[in-house]
Amino acid sequence: MGVLNVTPDSFSDGGQFSSLEAAVDHALKMIAEGADFVDVGGESTRPGAAPVEENEEIRRVIPVIRGITAQARVPISVDTLKPTVAAAALDAGASVVNDVGAGRDDDGLWRCVASRGAGYVAMHMRGTPATMQSAPQYADVVGEIDAFFGERLDRIGACGLSREQVILDPGLGFGKTQEHSLKLLANLKRFRHWDRPLLLGLSRKSFVGAVTGVSAPSERVWGSVAGAVWGCLNGAQIIRAHDVAATRQALRMAEAIVEHRSDQT
Repeated sequence: MGVLNVTPDSFSDGGQFSSLEAAVDHALKMIAEGADFVDVGGESTRPGAAPVEENEEIRRVIPVIRGITAQARVPISVDTLKPTVAAAALDAGASVVNDVGAGRDDDGLWRCVASRGAGYVAMHMRGTPATMQSAPQYADVVGEIDAFFGERLDRIGACGLSREQVILDPGLGFGKTQEHSLKLLANLKRFRHWDRPLLLGLSRKSFVGAVTGVSAPSERVWGSVAGAVWGCLNGAQIIRAHDVAATRQALRMAEAIVEHRSDQT
């Protein structure tokens, strides 16, 4: 999943793709590098980010979605918390809604997705982007997020959204410390029992920088790639990445090694 932020304030690439031409060109570049689909976001969800009015978010993402679908046949996801934005994006050609709030306390987004038969990413986030990194605490981060997935799948189903439409995301770095995110990465296999695709979004995040000692988000490529390879070897099916070429190359190599693995010592 290639990341395309059409925002002025995203933590890694804010403002780089604010023009329609630049955004579509970057999407096509990621597709050429091996992205299986493109995730378009018009509202930054970095720690401390302020919310964006829905009309402004629609203004940012809809022309880009139309521009991509006019030139490429790949699935498009829209990264949004708002039912109105999701509806407009799905009508414009998107086929997946990437919901970093997993519905929060409003089932409008689920009903929107269900009515259109689209895919849906349910991501765990404690708090909001503005508050999520204010001393997050868990007694058992893996167990609590596992329970969260079960609760959300039940509520989603009650709104008419089939489990087969749902992708789960533990929300690395969203309302989690470095220790929490590493604990989740180390225990991804705990989530296999839900029998749903697992998405990981660790690309260029601050905990990657903290572990590797790299302060600039754009230079956190190799730490992000290492986490992506680990994730895929431990149950993740989808990797959300800014650096598509490097991530795809590393995953292909890891897959080739796994294919030649023997049980013999």
